[in-house]
Amino acid sequence: MEVIKAPQSLSTSVGYSIFLAGSIEMGTAVNWQNSVEWGLAPFNGTIYNPRRDDWDSSWIQSIDHPKFYEQVNWELDAMEQAATIAVYFDPMTKAPITLLELGLFTHSKKLVVCCPHGFWRKGNVDIVCRRYGIEQVDTLEALIATLARKLPNYD
Repeated sequence: MEVIKAPQSLSTSVGYSIFLAGSIEMGTAVNWQNSVEWGLAPFNGTIYNPRRDDWDSSWIQSIDHPKFYEQVNWELDAMEQAATIAVYFDPMTKAPITLLELGLFTHSKKLVVCCPHGFWRKGNVDIVCRRYGIEQVDTLEALIATLARKLPNYD
């Protein structure tokens, strides 16, 4: 798997692509993106990982802040381009942006959602997934296995 991290160009992606939407909250959320990257490493395709190596928590979350603006637009572009959007709700986080992304892409038919027990809004996520026929799993391991099965070279 090729991994493209924000803010790298999306134009270099090859094959089937997966965007990793989910809890980041630096210092609170586990780095679940690394687990997905490792679990899918043997396959061909591209992972879009928004967990930016040079993230600076002092950036003002404003449309007028160039780095923040770049980050949000990179994520939106990558989600639109991806064949699948993997959504992970870490139970130790609130993940308001992940909830927003779930809502934005509910009708896209691209989502695979992992919402473990303990996530503060699991009931809401469960209802949305059921209502709109979104595939849902309860563990990170199950999410990785589900993503692997979607890849063209899965045996």
